[in-house]
Amino acid sequence: METLWSDFLNSEWHDWRGSGRSEDRLEKPAWQERLLSEWQLTAPVPMPAEEALAMRDFRERLHALTVKLAKGGSMDEADWQLLNEQLALDAVSRRLSGEPGAVRLELVPVTEDWRHVRAEIAASFGETLLHGETARIRVCDNPDCRWFFYDDTRNRTKKYCDDKMCGNLMKVRRFRARKKADPPNPKG
Repeated sequence: METLWSDFLNSEWHDWRGSGRSEDRLEKPAWQERLLSEWQLTAPVPMPAEEALAMRDFRERLHALTVKLAKGGSMDEADWQLLNEQLALDAVSRRLSGEPGAVRLELVPVTEDWRHVRAEIAASFGETLLHGETARIRVCDNPDCRWFFYDDTRNRTKKYCDDKMCGNLMKVRRFRARKKADPPNPKG
């Protein structure tokens, strides 16, 4: 299950195949447009330089918190403060819509900017904490990948961000390591 917070954290891309290449996609306008479109958010593209600094700082701090939770750690006061600081940046108003029997209450942002986006990312992480289990927050077991995801499988055993890419790659690596470790079998 992809979440807004994991999509944001995964803007720091690492080549899952092991080439050592990495790329910070945060300041790329194409990545910004895709993020905003996919999560139905609005902010100016390209991101202003001061907002890019704030977004990078938030990503770094949320990254550290996510790794801590993925390793079985728990939230401390500074972690709650991090999320609440980002939530406090945003102002929303409420709006009712619909008709009797099908009424919706919507939160509408007062401003549509990158501060609102950071608040939505913090809210997304908060929703995971509220409705999910921190034990389901994962970092891909492929050491070259480092992708974050929420394990929504029933038995909570998902190890890889994508079983077809990272899962297969790691299976092949384990097979080759076993073959290399096994002595050749002489015939006859």
